Amino acid sequence: MRTAGCGYSARPMNGGRLAGKVALITGAANGLGRVAAELFAAEGAQVVIGDVIDASAAVDAIRVAGGVAASVPLDVSDDASVAAAVAHTVATFGGLHVLYNNAGISPADDDGPVNTSDATWDAVLDINVTGVARCCRHGIPAMLESGGGSIINVASFVAHVGAATPQIAYTSSKGAVLAMTREIATIYARQGIRVNALCPGPVLTPLLAKFLSDDDKRQRRLVHIPMGRFGEPIEIAKAALFLASDDSSFMTGQSLLIDGGITAAYTTPD
Repeated sequence: MRTAGCGYSARPMNGGRLAGKVALITGAANGLGRVAAELFAAEGAQVVIGDVIDASAAVDAIRVAGGVAASVPLDVSDDASVAAAVAHTVATFGGLHVLYNNAGISPADDDGPVNTSDATWDAVLDINVTGVARCCRHGIPAMLESGGGSIINVASFVAHVGAATPQIAYTSSKGAVLAMTREIATIYARQGIRVNALCPGPVLTPLLAKFLSDDDKRQRRLVHIPMGRFGEPIEIAKAALFLASDDSSFMTGQSLLIDGGITAAYTTPD
């Protein structure tokens, strides 16, 4: 299972799809965010990794591959931390063109509406929804000063179909991200900022692995995926690259589903 390292040689080139761009990616010290950070750097972006944990390994990997990267402490639940991270990005690389709001949580005690506590609900909504809003609050002025750019908000396929395994706070938070994305996209469409939501399906990460402890549990999830397999982190990163680059220049306020066909099909559990 590949959870970090996209396998790309991160040599910034003039022809890279993100050449000359500065990207701030939240929650990118590991997992899907790190894979995206490495891919963005391989496509020429100057990448800032913002996370609550140490991101030095991710930064080192990008630099060893020939890319340009820096890290900054970033807690999306703290408005001052978000403001400082954006300011650090601009001070380090001279602007901000891509804001990839990847940070999010999915606590084990997030259950149905009857069993999920207020504390869990509040924590999930604060990180997954208000955290995205905080990043946009401080990131958008910097992007306007930089001439515009692309905001990518990570939602989920469960925002479209609901989760078979109860996770009411997480599912609600991702639905809110979709609504927020459309609103911000509409506000800034004529000011050079595009805003889209990325909605991954089940992807092979440590977060998913904890639910796949035996073959029966694995198969019960695979039966819902028409393609018959889980996604790979690099497949999500490539979708994020599309949204970050000018390849999606006429796309804003949309939800890009990368889910192996889950939301396109009706399936019943075993």
